Amino acid sequence: MKHATLNRAGLWSAFVFFGLVLSCAAPRASQGQENGNIAALKRMGDAFTSVAKRASPAVVGIQSTKKTTRAIPETPFDPSNEDLFEFFRRRAPREEVPGREHTLRAQGSGFIISAEGYIITNNHVVEDADRLTVELVDGRTMDAQVVGVDPESDVAVVKIKADDLQPIALGNSESLQVGEWVLAIGTPLGLSHTVTAGIVSGIGRSGFNVATYENFIQTDAAINMGNSGGPLVNLDGEAVGINTFILAPGGGNVGIGFAIPINIAKDVADQLIKTGGVERGYLGIVPQRLTPELAEAFGLKETQGAVLSQVAEGSAAARAGLKRDDVVLELDGVKIESASQLRNLIAGRKPGESVRIVVVRDGNRETLTAMLDKRPSAQELRGQPREPSRPQDEAQQRLGLSVRDLTPEEAERFGFEEQAGVIITKVVPGSEAAEKGLRAGYVIRGVNRQEISSAQQFKEAVSQSLREGRRILLLITDGQVSQYVVLSPSSQN
Repeated sequence: MKHATLNRAGLWSAFVFFGLVLSCAAPRASQGQENGNIAALKRMGDAFTSVAKRASPAVVGIQSTKKTTRAIPETPFDPSNEDLFEFFRRRAPREEVPGREHTLRAQGSGFIISAEGYIITNNHVVEDADRLTVELVDGRTMDAQVVGVDPESDVAVVKIKADDLQPIALGNSESLQVGEWVLAIGTPLGLSHTVTAGIVSGIGRSGFNVATYENFIQTDAAINMGNSGGPLVNLDGEAVGINTFILAPGGGNVGIGFAIPINIAKDVADQLIKTGGVERGYLGIVPQRLTPELAEAFGLKETQGAVLSQVAEGSAAARAGLKRDDVVLELDGVKIESASQLRNLIAGRKPGESVRIVVVRDGNRETLTAMLDKRPSAQELRGQPREPSRPQDEAQQRLGLSVRDLTPEEAERFGFEEQAGVIITKVVPGSEAAEKGLRAGYVIRGVNRQEISSAQQFKEAVSQSLREGRRILLLITDGQVSQYVVLSPSSQN
């Protein structure tokens, strides 16, 4: 006996459809009115069918294989897993035998963008694969070669050699609107060319730390493991995004999926095809979201813009005169609403281009011009936060943390040679400092926008803020990146 189940997104859609019928039909609706409502729903179904027929021939399943001697879990996908994010790449179970060579297989999706055989997918579908196999809608299976990958956007391009390929049309993700119908097509859980429908639930989503550059489309179209790399399609049959990950607190689909906008993916793919790599503009800043707390600390009435918590020495930003504490309001006339938007705008420019930057500095509005550098590779920028041993300090501060002077030996050992400040020795569990991500080994460089170089200076600055009942603005660094954190005295023990 076969059993059918409705996922949440499908159930929601069904309620919408029935709601349309009920709301349009009066208690004593005529048979003609009822037939008209049913006909309207049928036309919607016909539209979905037409879109699926048009787009599906371009969608492919991608299987990656990799040989490894690493121990492989017996069950790689645990439905009880509390991890919030799930990437849509399905891995086949393998029995764990440490020290023996295994073949690890993963299933994802992709879509053909040219008759020459170029296919867009996610980087995490093909990364580190020894072999890639692509299955077309007509059942043909063939090997694929990686053309180029871009981990910072999670976009990759692979290529196959085959005749009679039907590339998908690429839409304009900038024109997407919340509430617009979309279809997700791919190979979830190994089920080839599965089609699900939903709407665009949101645009411009970021802050997930799943990629360096984030500007995701949110959708409630049902997508699961194996959908990674497949297209998100509009009602014109055009790909408007690449399905990439879901928010999955219970391990399965709950109707909150995210796709990379096709405009971003297409620019990356074009560069990968032409050169095998991606060049991005680089300003040399660490922008941070201007929260209401930070805006108050900087004496600003609005939260528009992004505050600079770090400006790299000798960078394009430094040459242009940008400074730490500047709040960037505009870039080439575009109003800045978030730190991620600013990062994306800069990355979208080419090295050597000039950009006009409007900032607020100490209450004054200034306009600067910067010539962008070439962004260093991810390998050059990559580095793990350095955390020294945690010396005990019984004196707990009202801020929920203890500090002491940063010795020259520690500065050299842990990579803080060029940075003055005090080192955090202990953070009280459950304190606001702990909740905001502070931990032992981080260095506090400044308090209330004043640099400090000793524990005594730190205590004096904090004590003054506590006496005045003001929030405390800390500039924190882990050795590579600086960031502002606001702590509220009223919430301390």
